Amino acid sequence: MKIVLTDPVLTRFFTAELTAAGTDGHDWRLMAGRPDAEVAEELVDADVLVAARMTPAMAEHAERLRLVHVTGAGYDRIPLDVLAPGVTVCNTFHHGRSIAEHVVMVTMMLSRRVLPVERRFRSGRWESVVLDSSVPLGLGLAGRTIGVIGLGEIGRQVVRATTALGMRARAVRRDPRAPLPADLRLDRVDGDDELDALLEASDVVVVTVPLSAATTGLIDADRLAVMRPSALLVNVARGPIVDEDALYEALAQRRIGGAALDVWWSHPKDGVGTRGHSRPFHTLDNVVLTPHHSGHTAETFGGRAADIAANIGRLAAGEPLTNVVRAGR
Repeated sequence: MKIVLTDPVLTRFFTAELTAAGTDGHDWRLMAGRPDAEVAEELVDADVLVAARMTPAMAEHAERLRLVHVTGAGYDRIPLDVLAPGVTVCNTFHHGRSIAEHVVMVTMMLSRRVLPVERRFRSGRWESVVLDSSVPLGLGLAGRTIGVIGLGEIGRQVVRATTALGMRARAVRRDPRAPLPADLRLDRVDGDDELDALLEASDVVVVTVPLSAATTGLIDADRLAVMRPSALLVNVARGPIVDEDALYEALAQRRIGGAALDVWWSHPKDGVGTRGHSRPFHTLDNVVLTPHHSGHTAETFGGRAADIAANIGRLAAGEPLTNVVRAGR
């Protein structure tokens, strides 16, 4: 089979994971960073595309394509309406644990005021409550309540990681009666209509729901006003789920305790030229800012590469594929 790979991160795993599981005998075309027009030409006689995105022109050129394997969970950048009906689309995950570890990390950084203390220490100031009784004490995690919005893979891993450290967890989800893994330790699971109650009761609020028309602006000024003055907001979902202006004002006026933002309202194409926000979050000392990298670990991408290789092996053997989001017909 001819396989076109355009994802630059997964290309790093080409020799080890992607050519395993019986896929090393195929015709691989490594096209990361190449112009879309060149990729489209390669797809004319390709059987498989491994990519994070696909343009409509690529889909129109892909006359023989059998499988589009997305390199992550989201497939919103694949033009399903343009793809031929016979093309199967699969995705892959493995990011939940890495993102959950990130949530724990930034929650502890905010609770212990790590960034401002570290900056002052670099400048020569030894800030310690032992020397200055006005220095605020940090907070531990055990016994505090974490409220998780959404219980998909990420939300479940956040619950596992934080309850292992002694936190109490509660959540809201679209269907509160849907079955959950037995190992999840949750004080309560409510429907979306109980979001305000979760915000009011939580010391830490973690946003993990997908972006949709229903979730855009979900955390607005009114919802932020419900949160405790000491509460922390962690967003590892999508930027527009939280109202940018409302969040900035709440942080700047210290109406909530702090925020950790890994997702943004805009994204640069080349990694420069924008911070992802129009309000000056970078000037605030009660935020932790990261460039959408909470899931970017070797474990995440290694697992994804292994999944993709296994599915390509199944396709070659005529076996059923896993993680199918659209079945070819």
